[in-house]
Amino acid sequence: MPVEITYLGRNCFRLKGRDGIVITDPCPPESGFTLGKQTAEVVTMSRRVDPGYSWSEGIGGNPVVLDAPGEYEIGGILVTGIATRAIDGSRNVVFISEIDGIRVGHLGLTATAAIDDLKDVDVLLLPVGGSNALAPNLAADLMTKIEPRIAIPMNYKAGGETLPLEPLESFLKETGNRPEPLPRISVSRSGLPSDLTVMILESK
Repeated sequence: MPVEITYLGRNCFRLKGRDGIVITDPCPPESGFTLGKQTAEVVTMSRRVDPGYSWSEGIGGNPVVLDAPGEYEIGGILVTGIATRAIDGSRNVVFISEIDGIRVGHLGLTATAAIDDLKDVDVLLLPVGGSNALAPNLAADLMTKIEPRIAIPMNYKAGGETLPLEPLESFLKETGNRPEPLPRISVSRSGLPSDLTVMILESK
């Protein structure tokens, strides 16, 4: 079964596979995004101290909330948390979720990244809007070093976003890519592109 990836805004994605749903960095209504009625088996929070990225109470289904480094297995979903640092020096946790054989790396608001730990991710979710995380040029550079099959930007100025982030265009200029936004994507092992492909998902 393919893994369905939907962008809900800011750093929040829904990763849906046969073994359940993972929600990343749920953002509150005051972020300018509306998550709608979401349920999940797992919620990952890269920045548990930042209310703009850790609105776990907005997710139903009594999920397991992961906000610290470590290795976890929840109902067939494997999650690895790796400690990194944010721009302000505080802790950020990079999460790699393995769902139905697809490894999805979510960088949170990292200012650094353990590239060796991320070299085998299939899908990379990376912040590109500067301000509280990677600037567009640094995000593009990190993306090419990690070399995922698919890269999906997050944490940029879009919709009703209330943070002073840069628009997606700044990142796309660095990459030379102009992909058409998609409402969601479905990813399977056999359907992965052979080369790094940037994909844009519409926020809800």
